[in-house]
Amino acid sequence: MGSLVMITIAASSIISRRVAAFSASTFRANTASLPQQSRRHTSRSAALLSSNVGETDAASAELLVNCRLSRSSVPNSLDARSLSENLDVVISHLKSRRASNEAIESAKSIASLNFDRVALIKKRDDALQKRNEYSGQVGKLMRESKGQETDEIKGIKNLASQAGGDASKVEEELSEIESNVNSLLASLPNLLDDVVPDGDDDSANELVSEWGDVNALPEEFGWPSDFEPLWHDDVATNLGGWSSEAAVGMSGARFVSLTGPVARLERAISSYFLDRASEKGYTEVSPPLVVSRSALEGTSQLPKFEEDLFKIIPESHTCNGEDAFLIPTAEVPLTNMHTGQILEESDLPISYCALTPCFRAEAGSYGRDTRGLIRTHQFYKVEMVKITTPETSDDEHHKLTRHAEECLEELRIPYRKMRLCSGDVGFSAQHCYDLEAWLPSTKEFREISSCSNTGDFQARRMALRYRPEVQVDDNQTNKSGKKKKAKKPKPVFCHTINGSGLAVGRTLVAVLENYQTPDGDVVVPEVLRPYMGGVAILKRIST
Repeated sequence: MGSLVMITIAASSIISRRVAAFSASTFRANTASLPQQSRRHTSRSAALLSSNVGETDAASAELLVNCRLSRSSVPNSLDARSLSENLDVVISHLKSRRASNEAIESAKSIASLNFDRVALIKKRDDALQKRNEYSGQVGKLMRESKGQETDEIKGIKNLASQAGGDASKVEEELSEIESNVNSLLASLPNLLDDVVPDGDDDSANELVSEWGDVNALPEEFGWPSDFEPLWHDDVATNLGGWSSEAAVGMSGARFVSLTGPVARLERAISSYFLDRASEKGYTEVSPPLVVSRSALEGTSQLPKFEEDLFKIIPESHTCNGEDAFLIPTAEVPLTNMHTGQILEESDLPISYCALTPCFRAEAGSYGRDTRGLIRTHQFYKVEMVKITTPETSDDEHHKLTRHAEECLEELRIPYRKMRLCSGDVGFSAQHCYDLEAWLPSTKEFREISSCSNTGDFQARRMALRYRPEVQVDDNQTNKSGKKKKAKKPKPVFCHTINGSGLAVGRTLVAVLENYQTPDGDVVVPEVLRPYMGGVAILKRIST
């Protein structure tokens, strides 16, 4: 599967007809009231929505990439204006994500509301202009009458008051529209990077690379040809380090207690990941485990995924008067470290890492992965987060992903790197790599890290910006021959990147299964031995 697939003319005709659900007549009806720039975008949409497919095939084929319209015309995340001007692109990406009809209707509603908003702004401004004109007339007449309020002045005052009232009423309508638009925008996912392949689910994810030989460690540890590798929970039980019944008894399903050598091995993995991230330039953070609703809205876990979160009852705790939640990932507090700030370009990129427990209700995974550590309500993870400029975000995304890959390579765990397809990529991500570790018990690769570039999707929600460096042109001089002062650039939204480096529980699973011996012992990976006091082998307890 190619990373960029330009679809054929025949396929482009199908997509054109699908996008045509939002009719060309709607665009034409609204074109007259749009500014020139909007008309240019609208004319592109109208061309794509033309009933004469033969006339538009060539234009469509140029714009379509991986079975959707290229986002080249929408490099940044969406606001009401950019969505309205690029509605065809937005609908194309929503369909590529296999989004619900409700999401598509939300996009159309935003475009419609934005047209209303433009008309109301003009109506408000006209009313304010009238009020100012009337007020000016009142002032002039009052001077002429030497302060005496004549009937004429009273009449004009009434007109000024009426115009002011009209403006206030329109302002209320605008406020309501803005609230509705913001709510609808919050429900829409990020646009996709053009490299993201089209597909329904994880079966369409694209293999980017593979590392390691799944037979290397078995050969090294003398696995016989008929050896059936044990599941990680059985391996841990044989080491005397698995207490699931006690955990379930006190906390319920999907909780586990680790003890003895297995708990120590988990701690060793955590310490190794943190030290390695620090060596790569990440600043270690010990963040809060309880965050506010607005923090989760900033990283886009809310409002869409509230059922997957552990919410704290208001009687117990609130965050500055807001609803409080346990963190689902350290991505939330790390990315929110600079909410509402304007950073300097010279300070970027900023790289953070943190080891935290993560809490997830897993509401949508009932009946899946009920055994062992693969899917639990509480698990440890080392998270890596980068805050970058738009120009460097793609490179920093690859660096972060590479840092996660190197951890697996040093642990000698075979893995593969997958580029997620449009139907599997996360809500906030524009481009995502999954790293999948080899598990011999089930003879399959399972996700151990997701590394996502969200572009400015999260930064817009949390008002995280930076000020570009001033570009000085030595040739620019004023009339007196002195160098012109460079204009201070306007702040620009940052890009944010996040990824697991790695999920500790799933790494423990991979180590226990790949490093088990036929005798039931577990060899400690060399890179972890300094964190285990030099212990090289965890011995099976006698039964």
